[in-house]
Amino acid sequence: MIPVSVIIPVYNEVSTIKLVIDAVSSRALEGTYITEIIIIDDASTDGTAEVLKNYNDPLLKIILKENNGGKGSCIRLGLDEAKGDIIIIQDADLEYDPKDYQVLLNPILIAEADVVYGSRFKDKPFFSTGPLVWEMANRFLTLISNLCTGLRLSDMETCYKVLHRKAINLCRGRLVSNRFAIEPELTARLSRGGMRIVEVPISYNGRSHEEGKKIGWRDGLAAIGAIIRFIFIR
Repeated sequence: MIPVSVIIPVYNEVSTIKLVIDAVSSRALEGTYITEIIIIDDASTDGTAEVLKNYNDPLLKIILKENNGGKGSCIRLGLDEAKGDIIIIQDADLEYDPKDYQVLLNPILIAEADVVYGSRFKDKPFFSTGPLVWEMANRFLTLISNLCTGLRLSDMETCYKVLHRKAINLCRGRLVSNRFAIEPELTARLSRGGMRIVEVPISYNGRSHEEGKKIGWRDGLAAIGAIIRFIFIR
């Protein structure tokens, strides 16, 4: 059985954090097991940290940051802390369903991939997964990333990225992005490192900005800059 670490960056998710912890900790897997759930609270201001302080579960490793640094800073910290041979990155808002874990893990377990991306768009009709502008932006960023990396991804910006030990070692200590630019940076570094990246379709329940979604147009511009930076600047 292969140990899996789940990394959950959290910022102001008081309404969903308990649901996410329950969904992840109760997930039964074949060929692997969840050895730890690393939750990094990014200086939440809505009571999320107070909820996390009430947990006393040996499966959970809770890190409470004093200053907000962004999703990328949390992922980098989680990579440093993780002990598992496989890492799954999980959002804290239930847009992504842990029921997809087995599908995400299977290509690694059968040695077909070093990295698996859970795609919100693969095998789905165009503009069927969310608002038109949102999907166009995600597909556009993926296209630019593909042109730079030579990959043929459908969803570079997906949260669900699953890394085997080889890919973890390639990235650990080398990532620098603090916010959502972590997604194109990870993709660029994994591509440059020769990692075998496989995509699998996943379920997705997207939120609006009114419901708490945090990524915005500035993050899109930062992603374009990150794609160019991490492909062409060594």
